[in-house]
Amino acid sequence: MANNEIKIALAGNPNCGKTTLFNALTGSNQFVGNWPGVTVEKKEGKLKKHDGVTITDLPGIYSLSPYTLEEVVARNYLIDENPNVILNIVDGTNLERNLYLTTQLTELGIPVVMAVNMIDLVNKNGDKINLDALSEQMGCKAVAISALKGTGIMEAAEEAIKAANNTKTVPPHTFSGPVEHALAHIEEAVLHDMNEDKQRWYAIKIFERDEKIIAKLGISKEKMDHIEKDIASAEKELEDDAESIITNERYVYIASIIKSCYKKQSKAKQSTSDKIDKIVTNRILALPIFAVIMWAVYWIAMTAFGASATDFTNDQIFGDGWYLFGIGRANYEEMVDEWAGETVFVDSVKAVIDEAADNDVTGAENLQGDFEDADFGAFEEDFGFYADEFDENGFDLAGALEASGALDEEGEFTSPGMDEAEGAVFVPSIPDLVSSLLEMAGANEFVTGLVVDGIVGGVGAVLGFVPQMLVLFFLLAFLESCGYMARVAFVLDRIFRRFGLSGKSFIPMLVSSGCGVPGIMASRTIESQRDRKMTIMTTTFIPCGAKLPIIALITAALFRHSAFDGAWVAPACYFIGVAAVIISGILLKKTKMFAGDPAPFVMELPAYHWPTLGNLLRSMWERGWSFIKKAGTVILISSILIWLGKVFGNTEAGFGFDPDMELEASVLGIIGGAIKWIFAPIGFANIKATIATIMGLVAKEEVVGVFGVLDFEGLDALAGFSFLIFNLLCAPCFAAIGAIKREMNSAKWTWFAIGYQCIFAYAISLIVYQFGLLFTGAVNVIGLIFAIAVLAGLCFLVFRPAKKYTGAIKV
Repeated sequence: MANNEIKIALAGNPNCGKTTLFNALTGSNQFVGNWPGVTVEKKEGKLKKHDGVTITDLPGIYSLSPYTLEEVVARNYLIDENPNVILNIVDGTNLERNLYLTTQLTELGIPVVMAVNMIDLVNKNGDKINLDALSEQMGCKAVAISALKGTGIMEAAEEAIKAANNTKTVPPHTFSGPVEHALAHIEEAVLHDMNEDKQRWYAIKIFERDEKIIAKLGISKEKMDHIEKDIASAEKELEDDAESIITNERYVYIASIIKSCYKKQSKAKQSTSDKIDKIVTNRILALPIFAVIMWAVYWIAMTAFGASATDFTNDQIFGDGWYLFGIGRANYEEMVDEWAGETVFVDSVKAVIDEAADNDVTGAENLQGDFEDADFGAFEEDFGFYADEFDENGFDLAGALEASGALDEEGEFTSPGMDEAEGAVFVPSIPDLVSSLLEMAGANEFVTGLVVDGIVGGVGAVLGFVPQMLVLFFLLAFLESCGYMARVAFVLDRIFRRFGLSGKSFIPMLVSSGCGVPGIMASRTIESQRDRKMTIMTTTFIPCGAKLPIIALITAALFRHSAFDGAWVAPACYFIGVAAVIISGILLKKTKMFAGDPAPFVMELPAYHWPTLGNLLRSMWERGWSFIKKAGTVILISSILIWLGKVFGNTEAGFGFDPDMELEASVLGIIGGAIKWIFAPIGFANIKATIATIMGLVAKEEVVGVFGVLDFEGLDALAGFSFLIFNLLCAPCFAAIGAIKREMNSAKWTWFAIGYQCIFAYAISLIVYQFGLLFTGAVNVIGLIFAIAVLAGLCFLVFRPAKKYTGAIKV
């Protein structure tokens, strides 16, 4: 067999170093997708320095029994796709458990090579593995490797190629007499026409009464009844059920191998991992330690490093442009200060601000502070935010600024351009560059608007958050690779289990606090289909990074003068998100679709180790690139549609295009006006809030964009809080909805998830708003009656007895 025809299947337990080995063998020559019909990730790669040798990274599995989706996927590939060789990676520090899978792989009739990983840790502990004896007893070649350090990995691959060309693996293990007698009868009765190499594995599966294999082979009831007599006879003689008999005899065989091949230096010595676990999994200290670690992760990603990179991307690359290496910035700031001193910070402007402050106009004190500090940047921001407040109260601040020369006729500041600074090396922003190129090419107004505002703006909305995401993904990859995240799921399992969720459900929710898209994708780690679907439906209740600007904007605009200056709003949003997850977990678990206890949570706690920088960067890039492709594509398309909706509508000449169209006359405005009545019971029955909610489906950041232009007319503090709750809990952005569709792998389930999220958000907002009106003395009787009915219904669903149903949901 030539090298260019070889397919290597990489198989092993979870957390054995399989993916590290796969990355080391293939480098960047990888292709990532999903296995057909399921959402389990499929990775294939080309072996470095070997033309045509393909390695398939199978999901991490403990056995070839069909208990989890990953085991079904891996088994189907091995028995249906017929790879030329299996490279079985086993954890040398936990040989006994890993060899259980190896004994099954050697029965498939496919050549097997064992890569005994973490041999460096084995040697460090003073333990010894006799690889020659191990190879002889398992019937396949064993090679010592360290996937993390890269030692022995290419030798293992070369042995796999050699085995594929020349070797046949024959399992030396035999079961007890009654089992072998039954297996022989099974082979003779139903497998005699099959390839001899595969007969033994299929016979064992039939003996275990594996329903999927029996169905796959199409064994008739008559033949199965005949075989059942032999199986029952063995069970009676050995006094156990068939599957337990096979499992027990495998471990007896493995124990004999361990005894002859593995020499442990000291049984009493406690490992470093055990010492660390005494602290980080302690019942009292575990949660505080976890809280501190995750606070540090998000502080580093969102504030310390990520925020500056994101600000640079948003404000300069896709904003006003930037100075190369900062050359010219000082001169520009000096020009702005001089201009502001002559036009903005003048007596006529100060008189208007002081008079407004004396009359308690909202924002006047902020502008007074900016004036005293001569801070034009802060003044410009506050003016944009509070100008309407001045106008509504009869103080013409805009007029004063226009008279002093600070504003032009269109209401824009006449401050010097960044490219006017002397000696500056100014780099224009991407939108400005594209706009200039289109102008040079003679593009019309429609094309320019479509490209600059629709396409470039859509891409910029995604790329602006990529720096924070990359930092976050790097830190999470570190926590996962070093072994800490496995401990987190273990610690939190006992908490989440009380609310119908598994410990593994916490990881997607944790990731979703950065972005809902990778959070939804992280649900792939949950084996139970019920728990996986329920986690996908609830994980976006946790406020993501894109929702934080909404919280900040609403707080600053509507709660600035509330208790503690609105400092309670942001924490309340997080508590509401967590409460929504818990309530939904209780509520959904009491329905037929999700009924039953959470799947048993069994997780190996791998030894702590320092991950390599290359693996961390590769993991960061894979997640980041996935975010850019999947989120970027959806936001790009939807941003174009939103832009088209804003510039097309009813003009004086009829329906047509107008880049300066009034919002109410646009298609988007017409749609918002038609459906705004839906939101009347929850407090924001105006076209602007409705449009903001619709645009929030594109990207939650779009909510901020709408109110940045349209102000908060029609919203008071209570309505604003209701608006905030609805937008935090309702269906997520298009990118996250797309991720839900891919992970659910079903349009029906996707619509069900969207419907549940929107109905739940509406119910909570209705309760908050209507009871809020009651406490403020502006009660709406009809609305309050509906709110009481909804609250009663929700309480009934939460506290009613759970259904005694443990059947599987349809996948």
